[in-house]
Amino acid sequence: MTLQQNPWQTLGLCFVLGSALFGCRKADPRLPALPQDEQIQVYFNQLQARGVDYDEPYRGVMRPGDNLEQVLLDGINEAQTTIDIAVQELNLPLVAEALAKKSGEGVAIRIMVENSYRRPWVEIEQTELFEFDEREQGKYQEFVALADEDKDGFLSDEEKEKYDAIAILEKAGIPILDDTADGSKGSGLMHHKFMVIDSKKVITGSANWTLSGIHGDFGNLETRGNVNHILVMDGEAIAVAFTEEFEEMWTGRKFGVQKKQDIPQFFNLGNNQITLQFSPFSSAQPWENTSNGLIAQTLAQATQSINLALFVFAEQRIANTLEKELGEGTKIQALIDSSFAFREYSDGLDMLGINLKEKCDPFNRPWQNPITSVGTAKLPQGDKLHHKFAVIDSRTVITGSHNWSASANNQNDETLLIIQNPQVAAHFEQEFTRLYGDAYVGIPPFIAEKQQPIPANCTQASTTGIVNINTASAAELETLPGIGEAIAQRIIKGRPYKNLQDLDRVSGIGEKKIQAIEGRVTW
Repeated sequence: MTLQQNPWQTLGLCFVLGSALFGCRKADPRLPALPQDEQIQVYFNQLQARGVDYDEPYRGVMRPGDNLEQVLLDGINEAQTTIDIAVQELNLPLVAEALAKKSGEGVAIRIMVENSYRRPWVEIEQTELFEFDEREQGKYQEFVALADEDKDGFLSDEEKEKYDAIAILEKAGIPILDDTADGSKGSGLMHHKFMVIDSKKVITGSANWTLSGIHGDFGNLETRGNVNHILVMDGEAIAVAFTEEFEEMWTGRKFGVQKKQDIPQFFNLGNNQITLQFSPFSSAQPWENTSNGLIAQTLAQATQSINLALFVFAEQRIANTLEKELGEGTKIQALIDSSFAFREYSDGLDMLGINLKEKCDPFNRPWQNPITSVGTAKLPQGDKLHHKFAVIDSRTVITGSHNWSASANNQNDETLLIIQNPQVAAHFEQEFTRLYGDAYVGIPPFIAEKQQPIPANCTQASTTGIVNINTASAAELETLPGIGEAIAQRIIKGRPYKNLQDLDRVSGIGEKKIQAIEGRVTW
């Protein structure tokens, strides 16, 4: 457990002066575990609930929280006929071994991953390591720390094969595809995190199936894993919907905006009313019909409170919705991961009333009546706030793999869930309260020093957060990725445009620039 949650801090007097003298005993200051809904169970890897502890299988440390990997293993072990998995990354050896065992028992297993994580470590040549970027180097060193049983600093073939999850799956003959199966280099991210078991149970949430996503960095015992949650949903109808999404990728070989862009699906699961929508959506679709539009519509129904725990928040029109809710009296609190909270494009800055840019930017619209209840969670160094949830009026939960960004909305394969049930919402509310209790909220000094006045020539026409390429000024066009002064003038000269691809006829704009601005323009 982390230092601030150590029960001996609460009972410091007993610790110093002696429990026998004062009749003290070790009490657990954590909250009681909440009862679970019959159809939807929720688990949090950094939960601080009384009696919720587990022995980490890889680092061998006792720690508080739900063992999210065990939730996955329980689902795998109960499978009788089929397991379909779509997850961005999978590097948990115990999960791979359980899947291999089930495959040997005749269970049909299919696995879909993001192409960046498809190749097993056993195939990596030593010379290739020098070409890895910093992130790839870090992932490889994490694998070395896990697999190097004899601690000689090198990995034998036996060590690699024993701990390489993808290699274990391949050896078992389990088919694995990634988002290059359509013949492309991968469009956006295959960012799903779900498993369908026997066409009747779905396990999903915010967690990638990795050491850092669930338990913590192997080489750093202080970490507790990126702050994540997993839901287990029992219901054939919703399982069918997830299977259809899986089949479209697996059998149809379609990813990103090639897939059907369906309207939301609705389910009743016991006491739960569930709305399900899969991303992405073409930027040609009305924004209101997209997943981000659904998030905004759900937030707009709030009457009392909105609590946000988000990895990233970069969607201006959702921020505008929240500002309107604030004006109507809704109490708003938000936590955003520290690596994203104060970037120039973060809508957390808008909520705090902060402008960091000298030029007009339709994606940075500081609130006229800012709030101070926005901040970052206090976490062990190395852990990230990886949730993507909102709790509305202590009754409705927005969650899934879907980050609150244009990329999730217009490029990535994502899941968005809206669950209406006070019992399920209570779990998320408790998690938010735990994180917010000792969070860093308000404007940090290093951001206050960078604040800029809002440029006088900014127009309110840009408040939707979307640049209209047929009407925007040169200054507004220059806020788009890769668009400088010269290209902005050529865009203006070439008007009108019928669609995004029309920009291809503008000198200096190619496929990469069009992809970069997709979701940020209209016409």
